[in-house]
Amino acid sequence: MNKFDILIKYIPIIQDDKISEWVMDTEDHGTQQDPIHVPFVIYSDLVNSFIRDVYRFAENNKDMKLNNYGMILNKNNIQWDMKSMANAEVSNLNAECVLALIMGAVRAEHFCDGALFDFFKNGSILKWLQRLNSINLPY
Repeated sequence: MNKFDILIKYIPIIQDDKISEWVMDTEDHGTQQDPIHVPFVIYSDLVNSFIRDVYRFAENNKDMKLNNYGMILNKNNIQWDMKSMANAEVSNLNAECVLALIMGAVRAEHFCDGALFDFFKNGSILKWLQRLNSINLPY
């Protein structure tokens, strides 16, 4: 068994999932009586399950201190932003940093609707999970 099984199990199924759907208000007119609603993302069941498992992993591995994902990224010269995280060269990153990338992506959704969607769509989540799989630490 691999310590990261709870997360790497998503590798084969991410590619086949719709991930999410943006909901745009195309019916309202934008007046005071009929305001346009802000667009939002509805995530697939797979993504919602992934998010729960990321938090579950962090909770069950408190020694990794993934709540400090920003500090972990920073010490690896990765900024907590879409471009820096997506462009990070992961082939030499340790598990702590790869997990911080994943946690940072999940947490970004709290501050920017659709941020996690972008990390899935640009292939970052899959790339990070594949790196975790290659690290392959036993329990």
